[in-house]
Amino acid sequence: MDFDDVVNATVNVLRRAHTELPEDVVIAVRNAYEREENEIARRTLETILKNVEAAKKLKVPMCQDTGIPVFFVEIGRDLKLEFDLCEAIRVGVRRATLEIPLRPNAVHPITRENSGDNTGAHIPQINLELVDGDELRIVAMPKGAGSENVSALKMMLPTEVNKIKDFVVETVLRAGGKPCPPIFVGIGIGGTFDGATKLAKKALLRNVLEMNKFEFEILEAINNLGVGPMGLGGKTTALAVLCEIGHCHTASLPVAVNIQCWANRRAEIVLR
Repeated sequence: MDFDDVVNATVNVLRRAHTELPEDVVIAVRNAYEREENEIARRTLETILKNVEAAKKLKVPMCQDTGIPVFFVEIGRDLKLEFDLCEAIRVGVRRATLEIPLRPNAVHPITRENSGDNTGAHIPQINLELVDGDELRIVAMPKGAGSENVSALKMMLPTEVNKIKDFVVETVLRAGGKPCPPIFVGIGIGGTFDGATKLAKKALLRNVLEMNKFEFEILEAINNLGVGPMGLGGKTTALAVLCEIGHCHTASLPVAVNIQCWANRRAEIVLR
């Protein structure tokens, strides 16, 4: 494995993330369509499914907001890399921006000057983790602004565990139709101020068809809001609720809610 292998892999994984929605996500949308009774909601969900099909067939991004490039990278302990891994990913992002193509979204937070290639200070966001083995696993997760802008973090008191569900539901209610529902809700419980937000985003990488009882309870409460697809009403405001938990300080209870739009884009590639 060399520098160019990672560059090419980055381009390929971003192309798949933007043009092919994961099968579990497609199934979740299709299931929502089949059980929806509201005619406007049904048409909205049908349009989403047609959009997904067209993006895959035409090999073009499924949404005009191609997001900020976020990566979760696992490095095997037995793998020896003799090059700058993060720089290879950055070069791959620049190439992908031109070749797929992707909308340039990365701007300086104060001057708003656009870098033009989706890279910049701390962007792409690359989360590195050391794991067993000799493989390199790159997971691409483009994150659009509509859903990111309505995400939230709350430093709750340790005695407020029973208020976590209310906080999540209130966050979704305030978001309304802004994040292009039906949404996916990633929840990070515990960790630190910044750690909870990372847990929430990482939760969105899970199979959306596999939820536990706690997650189902929150999902049911969210769907009882009646916000519906694109905020126009209906039975499905969220398609899944996914939680990740981390130990935290005895005096803290950080809770983060990272909302993702219906286009829960993610793709992975493994290099050896």
